[in-house]
Amino acid sequence: MLFLIYPIIRYNLIVKQIRNLPNRDRISVLIATILLAFTLAKFTNIPEQTINFQAVGIFIPLVINLNTVVALLVTGMTAAGTDWLLRDHPNLGKRSTLPHWVLPAFSAWVIHVALSSLTVSPTWWLAFSLGGFLLLLVIVGEYVLLDTEDIRHPIAELGLNALAYSLFLVMAVSLRSVDVRLFILLPALTIAVGMVSLRILNIGLGEPWPIAQALVSLVVVSQFAAVLHYLPITPIGFGLLLLGLVYGINTFIINLKDEENIRKAAIEPLSVLLAIWLMALVMR
Repeated sequence: MLFLIYPIIRYNLIVKQIRNLPNRDRISVLIATILLAFTLAKFTNIPEQTINFQAVGIFIPLVINLNTVVALLVTGMTAAGTDWLLRDHPNLGKRSTLPHWVLPAFSAWVIHVALSSLTVSPTWWLAFSLGGFLLLLVIVGEYVLLDTEDIRHPIAELGLNALAYSLFLVMAVSLRSVDVRLFILLPALTIAVGMVSLRILNIGLGEPWPIAQALVSLVVVSQFAAVLHYLPITPIGFGLLLLGLVYGINTFIINLKDEENIRKAAIEPLSVLLAIWLMALVMR
């Protein structure tokens, strides 16, 4: 008889530990609005404007078009929408929701960049659907992280880290694919590295704003990207080389929190870094 009762008790305990999910109506409205913005940006044609200016003797043309406007809108909209959803969490209390905006806003930006680099085709619609699903996972993951006693909390941490690195790879590959100039590529990648590192280190170190640690990753990776820009590397090879470096630096910093021995802290990140770089060399 006990072997019949135990699974029922176990199931009830698990259900109680799965505490909260975002309001379905609110998250549906948010995702639908963002996807609508992606669609309008792709199927609406507005003449672009070019603003010319000089900085330290260098002539720089700044092109403002619909993609630029939509990128800013969806990033801000996603951040505001995430805050709107998180305010409804019963465990929020007086905590700031600001750290939880970073990854959803970055996700919306990356998805827009990826979609804008593709032509309208079945591949574009597949990327559009996948992008909406990934954005949903990121927002739900951030919501789950607010409750440390939720049984899904460790899964949400791992999932958000994996999604952050995956989105960074998509961003790097997309920028390399459209062959943008260095003065556009470098700021975009710098912002991307900063946002990804800030959120991953925030989760791994448990600090609200690990800015100093994130700056280490930002400076090293941006300098490395500037060098790679002039080498004959495929977009996927370019993205993998940067991904390996970002992962290696962030993981090493997180490992130093628990390991006093620098060699032990460096084993995992260095091993993964070399494996990803080997993959990049194979695919170059």
